[in-house]
Amino acid sequence: MSVSTIVRVQRAFACSADSIYDAWLEPDTARRFFFATPPAGEVIRCDIEPGVNGRFIIVDRRPLEADGGSAMEVEHAGRFLQLDHPRRIAFSFSLPQFKSPESTVIIDIEPQGDGCELTLRHDLGPGLVAREQVERTEEGWTRMLANLDEAQRRG
Repeated sequence: MSVSTIVRVQRAFACSADSIYDAWLEPDTARRFFFATPPAGEVIRCDIEPGVNGRFIIVDRRPLEADGGSAMEVEHAGRFLQLDHPRRIAFSFSLPQFKSPESTVIIDIEPQGDGCELTLRHDLGPGLVAREQVERTEEGWTRMLANLDEAQRRG
């Protein structure tokens, strides 16, 4: 039996668990961090159907070259598996254009005083996962949580 590879990232936020939870489900806020690739990239589509079994599709356009010449659009898709306001969001995740296998992401949000701490676990599935994929996944989620923090600060 193969063991799953889990990528885990954490971040403390200076705002309430409610506001962090809601940010993942509100398209106007989510488009500022959820798979966004600032400063050069941008989310061009952000469809979110909140609710268990609700789906999301987020498409970001990111430059391929440093000169900003050509760009690539990447679609991120998923289905909400669990919603426990304001403590947990779990969703399936895939990159359809790359025929990536579906994986699972669990977000736990713990209130801490006036703020909260978010722990994100991405189960990349069983089997051998390349170190580069684990590192890219961790870097991506870390960057996304930093973008969420920035989005919350700007209101």
